[in-house]
Amino acid sequence: MTLKINDVDAYYGSVKVLERVDLSAEKGELLGIIGPNGSGKTTLLRTIARVVKPRTGVILLDGKEVTQMKAKEFSQQFATVPQDTTVHFDFMALDVVLMGRNPHLGRLELESEKDIEVARRCMELTNCWHLAERPITELSGGERQLVIIARALTQEPKVLLLDEPTSHLDINYQIAIMELLKHLTRHEGLIIIAVIHDLNLAAQYCDRLVLLQKGKILAMGSQHEVLTAANIKLAFGADVMVKRHAVTNQCYVSPIPISKKGMRAASSVAHDNERHITVHLICGGGEGAPLLYLLSEHGYNVTAGVVNLLDTDCEVTQHLDIPVVTEAPFSPITEDAYQAHLALIEKADVVVLCNIPVGFGNLRNIEAAEVALERLGKKVVVVETDGLEKRDFTGGEATKRLVELKNKGALVVKNNDEVLEVLNTYKL
Repeated sequence: MTLKINDVDAYYGSVKVLERVDLSAEKGELLGIIGPNGSGKTTLLRTIARVVKPRTGVILLDGKEVTQMKAKEFSQQFATVPQDTTVHFDFMALDVVLMGRNPHLGRLELESEKDIEVARRCMELTNCWHLAERPITELSGGERQLVIIARALTQEPKVLLLDEPTSHLDINYQIAIMELLKHLTRHEGLIIIAVIHDLNLAAQYCDRLVLLQKGKILAMGSQHEVLTAANIKLAFGADVMVKRHAVTNQCYVSPIPISKKGMRAASSVAHDNERHITVHLICGGGEGAPLLYLLSEHGYNVTAGVVNLLDTDCEVTQHLDIPVVTEAPFSPITEDAYQAHLALIEKADVVVLCNIPVGFGNLRNIEAAEVALERLGKKVVVVETDGLEKRDFTGGEATKRLVELKNKGALVVKNNDEVLEVLNTYKL
């Protein structure tokens, strides 16, 4: 069983809303449609569902053109779950689900025991059989969504189309519905095409993704191929970081807030904390990222080093346009990087040593803090969220040197808010 959308253009009046859309979905596949508002996601579903007729191109289910199917045949092959699932009449939930049997009934034919059994099975599958005798108008949004999906399944379709099935639902129902869709593809063999607003849910559950922008396919493929920072920036205009979960290896997308510093620069609005103080962060391992944001938002000039490429701290400096000294991934700090690091430190007013893990590869970052304090006479602040002994992978060498650093006058704080307090009292 294969659904093919071949070179489809679709219009609303004279306005083209889909252009040369070409994709396919196989039996047992959950295909996620993502994209910004107005990109054509809902229109794509409506075109597959024959609500919108394609101006050019063709839609085929197992080689048969969908637009040529009779209404009854189409309803036996395709079922839809719309974005708005509101029901205004006090039907019992079971009666609503039984409406899905209409394509299988003759004219004026009533539901049989078999039809009721199909409805029961679908309600059990969607975990809503216990709601069978409840009026649909009394159900919560999540409960109603499960009932509407059960109604669609009662049609016994080959293809299920859903338009933002998790919108406005609590996270427990979002997970329940996405788990259900995954079950339906794996164990029932359905082709499911779902418009999904949440990129992280889409990454977690969809077999493949289609990213639409202005009615065209911008990217299509696996989550790792589609969910890139560049694609999301191009489609949504948003700066994000895309990482892989350490346990599941699935993509997860984190938005990068707009820097208030950048907004001030654009609007030429002064800020109380903008005192032309340069703060250098010795960071790495993701420990500097929150403070990089915080300092930028409070109007400080920020520099950073030495961090490895692909490190979260490195990505944040790139997005915030912060000068940074980098080193190759998983590589020790070289002499060139160390000297470049000292050059940035020399230009700084305050040096902050973040709560970083220390191994022999980045021990020279501790050395740089020593130089800043002893040779360059900089004010050095040490962030100790927890003791260095828990982060020391040098056999105690890093701990020993940090103790000496504190004994020689480095100021110790417990968190990033205390860093701000220190900086707010700093006078040039």
